[in-house]
Amino acid sequence: MAVVCVDAGTTMVKAVLFDGAGRELGVAREATPVRRDASGASEQDMWAVWEAVVSAIRAVRRSHPEPVELLALTGQGDGCWLVDENGDPTGPAILWNDARAAGVLERWDADGVLTDAFRINGTLGFPGTSAAILRWLHEHQPERLRASHQALYCDGWLFSRLTGALAVDESDAANPFLDIRTRTYSPRLLELFGMPWARRLLPPVRGDGNRVEKLCPRAAAQLGLPAGLPVVMAPFDIPATAIGMGAVAPGDACTVLGTTLSTEVVLAEPDTSGEPAGMLLPSGVARTYVRSLAAMAGVEVIGWGMRLLGLDQPSWLSDLAAAADPGSGGLVFHPYLSPAGERAPFRDSAARGGLIGLSSTHSRAEVARAILEGTCCAVRDCLEFTAMVPTELRLCGGGAASQFWCQLLADVTGVPTSRSTDAEVGAKGALIAALVATGQEPDTASASKRLVRRQLTFEPDPAVVVRYHDLYADFVATREALAPQWPRLARAGARRSGDGG
Repeated sequence: MAVVCVDAGTTMVKAVLFDGAGRELGVAREATPVRRDASGASEQDMWAVWEAVVSAIRAVRRSHPEPVELLALTGQGDGCWLVDENGDPTGPAILWNDARAAGVLERWDADGVLTDAFRINGTLGFPGTSAAILRWLHEHQPERLRASHQALYCDGWLFSRLTGALAVDESDAANPFLDIRTRTYSPRLLELFGMPWARRLLPPVRGDGNRVEKLCPRAAAQLGLPAGLPVVMAPFDIPATAIGMGAVAPGDACTVLGTTLSTEVVLAEPDTSGEPAGMLLPSGVARTYVRSLAAMAGVEVIGWGMRLLGLDQPSWLSDLAAAADPGSGGLVFHPYLSPAGERAPFRDSAARGGLIGLSSTHSRAEVARAILEGTCCAVRDCLEFTAMVPTELRLCGGGAASQFWCQLLADVTGVPTSRSTDAEVGAKGALIAALVATGQEPDTASASKRLVRRQLTFEPDPAVVVRYHDLYADFVATREALAPQWPRLARAGARRSGDGG
């Protein structure tokens, strides 16, 4: 048996061919450009994403021509992928990291809407949620909303091209319009957001037991696959990645070192009490939920650090950082580099990064190490917010290729870390979800035990952990001191961008 699983990320579409034992037979990747500008826009051509999926599937099939029995997909979450009554885009996809609705969030925050909504859906809103984007479109591009029939998400868009069915997985729908306890659309949430008009745009919700459709003839011809092939819409990439890492039981934890730094813990019950933060999502595993604290800036911070220091390869940043001592000579780095600010474990659209404590005595190596230490402090920040102390933190994403970063995370968090043997963990999660959905595996826990493999455990160094306890305290204290100045800095940055400076 061979299964093709697609993971449509923000900047890259991956198509993975798995055999019946869950081994990766082949991987094909296609870049998907993101258009960004000074207004805070972050958009993608929806047709270009579909074409990348077609190209990636055909490429992996050419390299490994085994008969395919099943097709599964996952993809980036949040954002807004609007289509008309024919299922065609009414404009570009507006992505999860789009910042134009920041003003909408500020109004909702001031009015207490975000806290009230959290008590229902377990998610703290941010500018890239479909609610904020739809509200922004209502105020700025109403003609596009009038032309739109459904507000899909990335995997829903691809599912519609593959099967002709318009739908949303419950993990996507959870943020922001689901009552997390009933897993149905909440009229109260639509009322809180002042968006009763948006109900007509919300597609049917699908979850466990209703993930499968047949590959339509049009898509089959494009892909070179047989029509009628089962197609499974798995949970979107955050819960799919947890499944692919084997984080499927309450108390399990993992972190994705990808476009976002997404730290996830598995819960037995939905919890909407306490300080609002992050996202509470149906996990794709029966009777469990994922609390996701997905920071806005991930490996993009690494790319920024490479450009800053004149480095051509990510491994060079780790190699340079390894030449400095823990603590980076007193440097503290805040990795809040996204134009949309930060969303976890706190929400602040004006959040801005900083390199604190810099002097002329600091070296390039210390700057490189401070950048990586700052990302690790952000992960620890999320873990501490959950109040959970996992026995292991499972790592995946492009950043997990760095043994230095994996060890640094163990030392900063004080928790052993491990990484997967799979190159594409989100696709592995989609595979497991698909096998369960089609009855080829009895449940996710047993499928995970059979198919998930991890390698290399990184143990915290007790002496270094003590040093990083102090660094983390400095990280939090300097952030709290600077946060009142972030709106001023954000306004200044917007003025300079507007002037072309």
